[in-house]
Amino acid sequence: MKVATNGSQGAFSSGKGINNVKNRIFTVLVWGISACIVLFICALLFLILQKGLPHLTWDFIMGLPSEMEEGGGIGPALFNSFYMLFISLAISIPLGMAAGIYLAEFAPNNKLVGFVRICVEGLASVPSIIFGLFGIALFVEMFQIGLTIIGGAVSLAFLNLPVMTRVTEEAIRAVPKEMKQASFALGATHLQTIRRVLVPTAISGIVTGICLVAGRAFGESAVIILTAGVTTSGEMWDFNLLSPGETLAVHLWYVQSEAIVPDAVSISDKAAAVLVFVILMFNVVFRIPLWIKERKNR
Repeated sequence: MKVATNGSQGAFSSGKGINNVKNRIFTVLVWGISACIVLFICALLFLILQKGLPHLTWDFIMGLPSEMEEGGGIGPALFNSFYMLFISLAISIPLGMAAGIYLAEFAPNNKLVGFVRICVEGLASVPSIIFGLFGIALFVEMFQIGLTIIGGAVSLAFLNLPVMTRVTEEAIRAVPKEMKQASFALGATHLQTIRRVLVPTAISGIVTGICLVAGRAFGESAVIILTAGVTTSGEMWDFNLLSPGETLAVHLWYVQSEAIVPDAVSISDKAAAVLVFVILMFNVVFRIPLWIKERKNR
């Protein structure tokens, strides 16, 4: 019996040693791949920002674009980007959160709801140009309002609505059931539990979804080209929803591909730097309240 026991322990120790080696190799491999990806992203961001940020001026950021002469700015396109982003988020965030909460908390577990979830996931992966074609059919052909800011903003909201819905649903489902049950045990209603327990606990995942849709909307070009056009009204602060709505991403594409201005390369470098910088700032600004909340909780 002692010999058998020693033999089994030796085999177990040998297998444990091999497993430790495999675990270390796998850990090193994962860390190596992760480091390569992070270095690649940082190098790409540095390349874009290094080309454009040192040459930025206030006149370029707030100036009007030029069709023929060099020295044009991106003022109207940058304003349209923020204006359309605000409108699209004002539509997609409330509707997406409401739909996600409904699917997570109220929707019955049947085949119809399962089919709806599949449809939402499918829409989240549909190419953006499909939403642009839908925007043309809805705003240009049906309503006949042409290429406008409101058409582009609503089309962006449709583009981001499935993503916001799925992110909200998964964030709500990730909240421990014990917290929900404890809220019910204290006498809270379902609505109070959602407002005071589920949403505050899932806010980190929801904010991540908002960052994703905000960055996607700000950098989107295909939808804007088809629904808002490739021109601006020529005014810096044009709040008219029926004006053409070229955004910064569309302006970058236009300058890089079709513009005939002598400094097209310089304009595209600076516009790309502004675009990347703003998207990075979105993530930082949205994350600051979460960082403050986490510090207070500690």
